[in-house]
Amino acid sequence: MKLPFVPRPKLRICVIGDAAHLEEARKIEGVDVKDLEALKAFNKVKKDIKKWAKKYHVLLCTDSIVKQLTKVLGPILNKINRFPIAITHAESLTKKIDEVKSSVKFQLKKVLCMGVAVGNVALTEEQIRQNVTISINFLISLLKKGWQNVKTLHIKTTMGKVQRVFG
Repeated sequence: MKLPFVPRPKLRICVIGDAAHLEEARKIEGVDVKDLEALKAFNKVKKDIKKWAKKYHVLLCTDSIVKQLTKVLGPILNKINRFPIAITHAESLTKKIDEVKSSVKFQLKKVLCMGVAVGNVALTEEQIRQNVTISINFLISLLKKGWQNVKTLHIKTTMGKVQRVFG
């Protein structure tokens, strides 16, 4: 789900791409780049690949290179849950990075509690309120019975007290 205001500005991203994507990525601040030749230098050594991939929260890769990635690196990126998101030349790399930074994932399992980052100190109260509202509505839409599945809903800040929103 994509939030209107970016809750995670310090997300570490690496772009694996062809010449055009690498040139565009170098202009964006805070984004590292790798080409296919640099990945071949790992020589399928699991330890080195894991160490490199764990430095980043998200990997973005040109769609033509994604197909070659398992041949070059092996199945390691899948095992550590860091398989790259494909990017095409039709979409802007800056927009794709903003979309990745402002998206959050809900993993509904048999867990009664879950945590999702919906804001940070740089956002205004109104921006945080909008992010929280959108997040709650999206979460409720994932549940089979909607609001009937929710007993209570709390919001917790990093250093503050818990605030009850629903229930």
